Amino acid sequence: MNGGPKRRPTSFDVAERAGVSQPTVSRALSGSPAIAEATRRKVIEAAEALGYFVDERAARLRRGSTGTLAVVVICREGDNAASINPFAYALLGSVCVAASERGFETLVSFQARPEDFFGHYQEQGRADGLVVIGTTTNAPAWEHFRALDGDGRKVAYWGSPFDELDWVRSDNRAAGRLAVEHLLAAGYRRPCFLGALNTPQVQFTERYEGYAEAMRAAGLAPCLAPTVNAPTREEEGRRAARRLIERGEDIDAVFAACDAMALGAIEAFAAADIAVPQGVGVMGFDDLVAGRFSRPPLTTIAPDPAEAGVALVEAVLDDGEAARRRVPVKLIARGSTAR
Repeated sequence: MNGGPKRRPTSFDVAERAGVSQPTVSRALSGSPAIAEATRRKVIEAAEALGYFVDERAARLRRGSTGTLAVVVICREGDNAASINPFAYALLGSVCVAASERGFETLVSFQARPEDFFGHYQEQGRADGLVVIGTTTNAPAWEHFRALDGDGRKVAYWGSPFDELDWVRSDNRAAGRLAVEHLLAAGYRRPCFLGALNTPQVQFTERYEGYAEAMRAAGLAPCLAPTVNAPTREEEGRRAARRLIERGEDIDAVFAACDAMALGAIEAFAAADIAVPQGVGVMGFDDLVAGRFSRPPLTTIAPDPAEAGVALVEAVLDDGEAARRRVPVKLIARGSTAR
């Protein structure tokens, strides 16, 4: 008895079983209209009986497409799976779903160290294009992937710190305006923005600009509680809130640039025996799952991850048609601003 591996059937085996030529098998299985339906059925039955499957990747390459979309998630150096922003996972999932609905598989890579940076999937024939998402705190990574733009490459970026790229972003200025409108309607009169400006995180600056615009429209002076770099966004928010408390700043609400910062701020206020939302209201941006279960639950502004995924895939596969597109946002009011 031959104990070696079983030989995979080929299109020649299918042709022999169906009583047709090998080119006829290829045309029948590719859906060619030149093949009679009766012949096509005979070929399909022979293929099924033999367990023969078309090498779809090879077929797509012959048609000039890999049928694959590459996605790179930029991380901080030293991040583990648990410390990556959960919104990046939500966005990654949405990109994969949107690609699947277009008939594409996804090839995913998490990259943090310069020696690991790689984005030449299209040149190597491994993907039809590239989506880049992830933290803007890794400046070397963004400089690397910024250099991939152009020269016929199909690349789309979520939250890019560089305006000249084909980016898709949340409607961040609208988010800032929504935050102020909500806090004022809830009875707060001195809301402050917690976050950093003039950093690679362009989206934070845009949220502040929307916040400041709405404050001025209401006859109020904008307030900024600046953050500084820390190991995590939560710690950035915690430290910025502590400074507000120590300086006795005359504020009664905080709109944090992201949920993680807002959750850190809630911890700092609790440690100082300042009640949320009675003493100070807190809200963020992202709609992280953790915010739904914080105490109190976190009011937030949420982009639509599903729409973001669709926009990114369209920006790559439809020749930049959806590039520089704003994804709408919505307010989700919870206990942290319910006076």
